[in-house]
Amino acid sequence: MRNELHIFKKGFSFAVDGPGNRLVYHLRGCNFRCAWCANPECFLPNDGPGLPVEDVLKEAERARPLYIAGGGVTFTGGEPTCQFSALRDALTGLRERGIHTCLESNAAHPRLPELFPLADMLILDCKHYDDALHRQWTGQGNGLVLENIRQAARAHGNLLVRIPLIGGVNASGEDAAAFARLFAAMGEFPVELLRYHEFGKPKWEGQGLEYRMHDAEVTLEQAERFEQILLQLKACA
Repeated sequence: MRNELHIFKKGFSFAVDGPGNRLVYHLRGCNFRCAWCANPECFLPNDGPGLPVEDVLKEAERARPLYIAGGGVTFTGGEPTCQFSALRDALTGLRERGIHTCLESNAAHPRLPELFPLADMLILDCKHYDDALHRQWTGQGNGLVLENIRQAARAHGNLLVRIPLIGGVNASGEDAAAFARLFAAMGEFPVELLRYHEFGKPKWEGQGLEYRMHDAEVTLEQAERFEQILLQLKACA
């Protein structure tokens, strides 16, 4: 049986999901239930046929002239590692074709390190430094997340760690200091901050799901202060 990728959205973005102009595949499925998720459509079941990996590779090959400024293909989600076998095959095929690959992940899959050699860039989320609070807001603990980031910091030469800054969850000065201490023990890698937004709220409501986030906005000044603390503690590249 052919490996297939279940995709709920695809398109091009520039310098957002990795370097340059990129063909971005949003894969269905996620093992987290982040209360602020911007793409809750990824929670819907894979109840129809997917796109064969070979067709994804052909599509990526046709798009090669568009990969300007060091671009390529990015797999994101949802959580792409929920389709681990097909994702691995797609990354392998793209590497064989010399197409730059980027993988965006919540870093919670136990076999994630198997994909390190296949992805030219890793973008891994770290949503909270505290296991109990991580579980409260995402439905899963952070043990595997932190271990996979540690391994990526040691074994992969192109790692970006992202923190989604959520008011009332992880955006205070005390939170910044805790993230800084955590990252300082892991190694050297850049950290990017993503401020909370409500782009996903209409999607939650459209699916009859409760959107739990209220008063979670993070001002530009708060984000800058958060970043200053990381920089002062040499946790941010």
